[in-house]
Amino acid sequence: MTDGQGTDDTRRALILAGGGVKVAFQAGVLQVWLDEAGLRFDHADGASGGTFNLAMYCQGLSGRQIADNWREIRPMKGVTPNWPQLLKGPYASSLFTLDGYRRNVFRDWGLDWEKIRATDRVATFNLYDFSRNELEALTADRMDEDLLAAAVSLPMWFPPVTVDGRVYIDPVYVTDANIGEAIRRGCDELWVIWTVSRRGRWYDGFVAHYFQIIETAANSRLQEWQRRIDANNAAIGEGGRGEFGRAITVRTLQCEVPLNYLVNFSRDRFRQAVELGVHKARAWCEEQGIPLSAPLPCPAGDGSRLRFSETMTGGITFGSRAPGTRALRDGGPGRERLSVHLTVHIDELDRFLAHPEHRATITGRIHCEALGGRRDVESGTLHLLVEEGDPQHLRMRYRLFFTDRSGNPLTLSGCKTVDEDRGGRLWADTTTLYTRILRGTVSAAEEADAEVVATGVVRLRLPDFLRELASFRVRADTARGRVAALGRFGRFFAGRLWDVYFQRALTWSPL
Repeated sequence: MTDGQGTDDTRRALILAGGGVKVAFQAGVLQVWLDEAGLRFDHADGASGGTFNLAMYCQGLSGRQIADNWREIRPMKGVTPNWPQLLKGPYASSLFTLDGYRRNVFRDWGLDWEKIRATDRVATFNLYDFSRNELEALTADRMDEDLLAAAVSLPMWFPPVTVDGRVYIDPVYVTDANIGEAIRRGCDELWVIWTVSRRGRWYDGFVAHYFQIIETAANSRLQEWQRRIDANNAAIGEGGRGEFGRAITVRTLQCEVPLNYLVNFSRDRFRQAVELGVHKARAWCEEQGIPLSAPLPCPAGDGSRLRFSETMTGGITFGSRAPGTRALRDGGPGRERLSVHLTVHIDELDRFLAHPEHRATITGRIHCEALGGRRDVESGTLHLLVEEGDPQHLRMRYRLFFTDRSGNPLTLSGCKTVDEDRGGRLWADTTTLYTRILRGTVSAAEEADAEVVATGVVRLRLPDFLRELASFRVRADTARGRVAALGRFGRFFAGRLWDVYFQRALTWSPL
């Protein structure tokens, strides 16, 4: 097996680990690994939600086709409460069934079991045979719709599936990534896509506890395998045979994906997870030195556009040393009044919502007498509620380019910090913009070395916030489309705030 990144005798395994519907992220990674990097694998293994992607992979779908299936998923079509069982209360077999997935989602994905069983790709699907108390790794030629449903039948949420008199459930409590199967089949390079959370944040409540138990089982099992592999490699490095008789390389792409494992009703949330996978995989491949072909274009959207206006006022102090918040509020020597009157333009709402950078353009003006009075913003950008290392550490980043009264270029760099570690100050976090005035036209990459002219804080006051809400304008083909676009933006903004401030109610927003 050769593909430009390995040697002739390298045997690679693709490990599609579980993670509920967080595996939409996995689909974005597959678009990059399979299509843009051209990677080929000698074996593929799927567990829990990862078996969805494994089934499409076995059918011969490209990475882009797998990703598009998740981009276009209509999550409500898969939701089917188990009404008859719910009447039994605590003795119900499950809260939901997989009938919606069987009738709708599998059909929309175009799953063809004859093609899947006839695949020439070596693959194993993991199920737990509860009747025999053992893990089974079934090859693709043995799979069908019932067994795929069994592979994701998480106890309590979905009923077990009985096949030939044997009861099958999701194998998640035994494994969420069957590393042993890949090693047993002779693979010495394991490419793992891991979406089970490793943040180590404990939340109360039965639903949170359920998934935290899964995280405990899945992460500890993966770490156990990593320790065994490390010990094996160390023994071989010292001239011994090691447990597996050959060196094993594990290449893991792990991400905290801001999707609930099961409770998700938003199509945009799935698209965001897919694009996050694409974004992270491209960056990961660059770090690993894996060459990529030209990026595949993003799917076309519906053309909806949106704009709104925002006014913030406060002050700046000249010099590189930032005064404290109290000094800015109370005034003092050297403080100059600063106000910004901005219009935010989102030209392609679909792309804005899906792409991890959530980038919009800005027009408007900056008013500061010490900088020349009213100055037009020549160009500007806003990255709205973007991750900074963690989905619960978000930033709103403004970058405005203008000139002073003498025509000298200046840059206003501003940041609002939306962070769970700041004590739940939702209003203050979302309305307080910490600003720096920099000399020259300064990009984000150049900011660390730029000359600081002034620092300060501007705030969105309540009357200005109400005017901002009234300023929203949407362009779409129909009135219904305008209402839908406004609703999608509102759900995006509220959902991202939920992700930071309201996880104790439900981990990650369902909308």
